[in-house]
Amino acid sequence: MSTNLAQKLREGTTKSHSMAENVSFVKSFLGGVVDKKSYRKLVANLFFVYVAIEEELEKNKNHEILSFLYFPELYRRCSLMEDLNYYYGNNWQNEIEPSPATEVYVNRIHNIGNNQPELLIAHSYTRYMGDLSGGQILKKIAQNAMQLSGDKGTEFYNFNHIQDDNEFKNLYRESLNSLPLTDKQIQQIIAEANTAFNLNMKVFQELNSNLIKIMIMLLLGTINNLGKKLR
Repeated sequence: MSTNLAQKLREGTTKSHSMAENVSFVKSFLGGVVDKKSYRKLVANLFFVYVAIEEELEKNKNHEILSFLYFPELYRRCSLMEDLNYYYGNNWQNEIEPSPATEVYVNRIHNIGNNQPELLIAHSYTRYMGDLSGGQILKKIAQNAMQLSGDKGTEFYNFNHIQDDNEFKNLYRESLNSLPLTDKQIQQIIAEANTAFNLNMKVFQELNSNLIKIMIMLLLGTINNLGKKLR
């Protein structure tokens, strides 16, 4: 019997999804304005988030519910490591640290992984399905905005172990709909998906603050240079 969880998740997170898209950093990104320093910080933050998600999914892969939604072909850790090597160099592990908002996000994932593993469904759905659905569009935006060559710096968007995106998304939806969940668990998963969107928003808002600082510095630099020319 189908629970229609996929549809319930989509409908139950519509407002949160819209709010996340309207964060200034995201709007700038979608508009083709991508600052390389802010973007590489995003990649670093995502690395910590995905490491946490994937550690908990692996730890709970035999869970009575999560075992039906075990798709390691979605994992992003290795692709993010390649991107971090591109942006930070071979010493990238010593160059990055999670932002304050990312730490909150990571702690939340580990907490539910230890205490209520079925809620990991919300984080898996929010991140992986978003990446798979809009990944190629975002990849092209990043490549054009930062003048990247080939797949350098955008491996995150490549799902090399998935042959057909649409076919896989159908499989994922069918798996969601067939999970043995109670009505209470479904409501808790939808609530957690909204929490996941909010946690993502906090990470984006931090990046927006960094972007504003960079823009102000560039503006001040332009003004100073102009002032020198006018002297």
